[in-house]
Amino acid sequence: MSRIICIDYGGKRTGLAVTDPMQIIATALTTIETKELIPFLKKYFVAEEVELILIGEPLNLDDTPTHATALVQQAIKQLQKNFPNIPLKKIDERFTSKMASKAMVEMGMKKKQRQQKGNIDQIAATIMLQEYLQNNS
Repeated sequence: MSRIICIDYGGKRTGLAVTDPMQIIATALTTIETKELIPFLKKYFVAEEVELILIGEPLNLDDTPTHATALVQQAIKQLQKNFPNIPLKKIDERFTSKMASKAMVEMGMKKKQRQQKGNIDQIAATIMLQEYLQNNS
């Protein structure tokens, strides 16, 4: 089987999470500078077989777009252009950053680690991916 990758896209940083090849467990992969996303994925997709890209869709509680929605739409176009053979799905990312912050506290991460924004991004991507796996198993 192949992996599923999940992207928590941001203006400066992007968090990534992946499944194991059997698509049972979601694991944080890394946080990278957003401008490095496409080159990073090109290398990753050579090394690992990926069958689906998930990307967090930022929406307000009333389902209206947020300030970041247009940015994510541009990213989706770039992903589809660069990886036309890999399906892409949008996934609701509401509350994932708050859930990531709470999870870091529960994991016992030190305050200095919790303040590193990259940790929140990759944990948020992992939460989205784990929810996708639970809802689609």
